Amino acid sequence: MGRFIELFPGTRFPDPGLVLTKTGEQLRSAGLSRQKLGYIRDVAAKAQAGMIPTHRRGLPRRTDDELIAAFTLAKGVGRWSVEMMLIFSLGRLDVLPVDDYGVRAGYSKAKQLDTMIAPKALALIGQRWAPYRSIAAWYLWRATEA
Repeated sequence: MGRFIELFPGTRFPDPGLVLTKTGEQLRSAGLSRQKLGYIRDVAAKAQAGMIPTHRRGLPRRTDDELIAAFTLAKGVGRWSVEMMLIFSLGRLDVLPVDDYGVRAGYSKAKQLDTMIAPKALALIGQRWAPYRSIAAWYLWRATEA
């Protein structure tokens, strides 16, 4: 990430239009694979077209579901990726990434289950943790380390 940001001096994080001005060679110099380069360009193009919100276009005011729907329009961006952004970049407190292996493994270990809990079952259980499911996820990730 640091090498990517360094390609855009004078900015904390480049806006989509600026990303699209860089050549493939320039972006690859930051360590991006060809596949990730394509994904980043697709996100930037969709953001520039207004399909994906940015901070300037009200990203923080959108609901989790709205952001998941918008970002997963881009190639290479799945629900898990958006959930990580919601938790770690936007500081959302009520996100439970039930498809995350670490979250499921942490729950299964904490409850001493013989088999890994299924995402749907964890989602149902996780309803009780609202509106702090992100905090529950953090503890579940840590449970795998104990």
